Amino acid sequence: MRMGDTFAGDQLRLARLAHGFTLEELAGRVATTRQFLHQLETGAKSAPYGMVELLADVLGVTLSFFYHRPQSPVQLEQCHFRKQATTPVSVTSQVLARGTLFDMLVSRLDSALKLPPVDFPQWPISSMSEVEEAAEACRRHWKLGLTGPITNMMRVVENAGAVVGYFDGVSERVDALSMDRARPLIIRSEAKPSACRLRFDLAHECGHLVMHRGVHTGCRETEGQAHRFASAFLLPKAAFAQEFPRTRYLNWPAIYAIKLRWKVSVRAIIRRAYDLQLITPAQYKTGNIHLNKTGQAKIEAHDHEIAAEQPELLDAIFRLLEGRGSNALREIASSIGLSDGMFKVLVGRPLPFAFVGSGDGNVVRLFGGNGR
Repeated sequence: MRMGDTFAGDQLRLARLAHGFTLEELAGRVATTRQFLHQLETGAKSAPYGMVELLADVLGVTLSFFYHRPQSPVQLEQCHFRKQATTPVSVTSQVLARGTLFDMLVSRLDSALKLPPVDFPQWPISSMSEVEEAAEACRRHWKLGLTGPITNMMRVVENAGAVVGYFDGVSERVDALSMDRARPLIIRSEAKPSACRLRFDLAHECGHLVMHRGVHTGCRETEGQAHRFASAFLLPKAAFAQEFPRTRYLNWPAIYAIKLRWKVSVRAIIRRAYDLQLITPAQYKTGNIHLNKTGQAKIEAHDHEIAAEQPELLDAIFRLLEGRGSNALREIASSIGLSDGMFKVLVGRPLPFAFVGSGDGNVVRLFGGNGR
């Protein structure tokens, strides 16, 4: 911050929304009025230095944050998340604000280190048959084959260049979401205990990034397409049809064996069988009734036997930076105006990180393959 710099009201609004504060709530925390904060955000008034200090402390940013030139914000059409039509405007605004700040952090990390190149092929679609083609094309593009399970879906998207994180306090109200930026961002939900559901969510968001660039999503049609992509990606048609038992009554032991082998929920398996006409509508209905009656609507049998996949790219980045020196990560965060409070909001842990080890050049290479 230099003398004569202009206070950026857009930056104040961005930080406020990222925390989910209303004008009234933030005014109460800094002992001022809603009207005055509104005037600061709209540029009608400039903030005195003492107020800037208070705002920085409450919002977890540096003083210079309020004098940065506003960055390109995440737009609604770049953000894919479900239930968009029924999600409160306040939650949508919070997601977009956090996404904008998280994108700023990731961009800064990207410029400081050599991260995996972004490699999400673009496959515009207009029918469900084209969705199937897109899913199989992606598996071929990433050399995953079409005959066996995806060993680690998290590594697939991270090796394709996406950064996976989560937004504490938001994930309980929205499902996993993705943001189509220069480096794609996937925000996973912490509210789902099932590893199978997380894998499906990641494949669903992968579908959005592949099929829906520049498309306003959240409607039944685009969500249905992303669901079908996830099903086809995790359970390729030919291999699945060969393994699925075609009997008069659903063969539950065989279906659970498929679940354990492919790491896909039973509900998704019977939906895939229905979509491929391997079971009748009556069998599909009976299967869903059985899951609901046996208490498996959200948590299914054998869920505990499948380990949850964890993001690895951000941890690898942070270990590398801490190996360079105790202040390396803090300096990068500070360069875009993030202090301890806001960094924790975006990443889920405070600065600095106490990782042990040394860095190896400036290349973050996590995996030899694509997750198989």
